[in-house]
Amino acid sequence: MPIRVPDELPAVNFLRNENVFVMTSSRAKMQEIRPLKVLLLNLMPKKIETENQFLRLLSNSPLQLDIQLLRIDNRQTRNTPVEHLDTFYCNFEDIQEENYDGLIVTGAPLGLVDFCDVAYWPQIARVINWARQHVTSTLFVCWAVQAALNILYGIPKKTRQNKLSGVFEHHILHPHALLTRGFDDTFLAPHSRYADFPTQLIRDYTDLEIFAEAEQVGSYLMGTRDKRMAFVTGHPEYDARTLADEYYRDCEVGLTPQIPHHYFPQDNPQLPPCASWRSHGNLLISNWLNYFVYQITPYDLRRMNPTLE
Repeated sequence: MPIRVPDELPAVNFLRNENVFVMTSSRAKMQEIRPLKVLLLNLMPKKIETENQFLRLLSNSPLQLDIQLLRIDNRQTRNTPVEHLDTFYCNFEDIQEENYDGLIVTGAPLGLVDFCDVAYWPQIARVINWARQHVTSTLFVCWAVQAALNILYGIPKKTRQNKLSGVFEHHILHPHALLTRGFDDTFLAPHSRYADFPTQLIRDYTDLEIFAEAEQVGSYLMGTRDKRMAFVTGHPEYDARTLADEYYRDCEVGLTPQIPHHYFPQDNPQLPPCASWRSHGNLLISNWLNYFVYQITPYDLRRMNPTLE
């Protein structure tokens, strides 16, 4: 089944060119089916690019999904036209009384910024706490994991001395865990972050189950036992060239970034990279949608919060 998005969203044509099944809202209204309501809180600067990446992953599911884009920072951005934001994004005040089957909170380029200096930190905390009552399952990605661990568990910000960038081999810890069902024993996933997630820290200060990790990156995939929250510290949504674009950008502004690990052929930035993580990225999102959302969400979302009935 397809994802359901507004007819005019740029991702419609972008994904259709990749032979991705996208259903516009006008067509979806003709079907008698209750789609899963999924909220995407997009914190990345290049919002259209991030929309395309996550919608591509979400579309690879047999479930019909009704996607709502959310923003919490109304400041102007040079990376996304204001017309796009005003047309396709809602504000938190518009949806705070509603319930959702799933919520995805993306990463953000805030690895070197203290939480107290993040312009929209109070709004982030508000959404995360709101989701505990209004969302069946929430998926946090990269920087959003660090934010959630601080808000939910009081874990202080942990920052690496050098940026972690590249594609790393991970191994699963529980072969029968639902979130990694169908995974190979080892798999590849990209990372691009200053945030640090030592496995022992997670074990000592949270009740999270750790499903996958890597020696160089620490914990990669975690979740609560009630499936209400999942955490992925990397970027399974990244395109093949996203890490390359970040590397070239840093070089152009005078930084001296390390070449992303195990990414460019022969570690040569002049050679085009290839994606080696797509299959597990798609499987991860499909497993989250199926086992953490669809299998436990009520048919009538008002049942999640009796006060809404």
